[in-house]
Amino acid sequence: METKYEITYIIRPDIDDATKTALVERFDNVLTDNGAKLINSKDWSKRRLAYEIKGFNEGLYHIVNLTADDSKAIDEFDRLSKFSGDILRQMTVVRDDK
Repeated sequence: METKYEITYIIRPDIDDATKTALVERFDNVLTDNGAKLINSKDWSKRRLAYEIKGFNEGLYHIVNLTADDSKAIDEFDRLSKFSGDILRQMTVVRDDK
């Protein structure tokens, strides 16, 4: 059975548009290459952070909604996002849409 997920991640605010676009495409591909089906992947907004992260007081929020049969895509996204210097934080939640 497919599970719905929502990933919210915060991108460094000082990144240029071309680099940000490439970053989003790369992480969207990590998900699809590992069996997830993207519902949407969209920029949310630039927001002030509640506390400083890696020297930044604001970040670019990006939201991805997807479905997956297992956690393989989520696990790989989580692993790779921790190594990316451009992603400040990420959070994955299971959607309970009825």
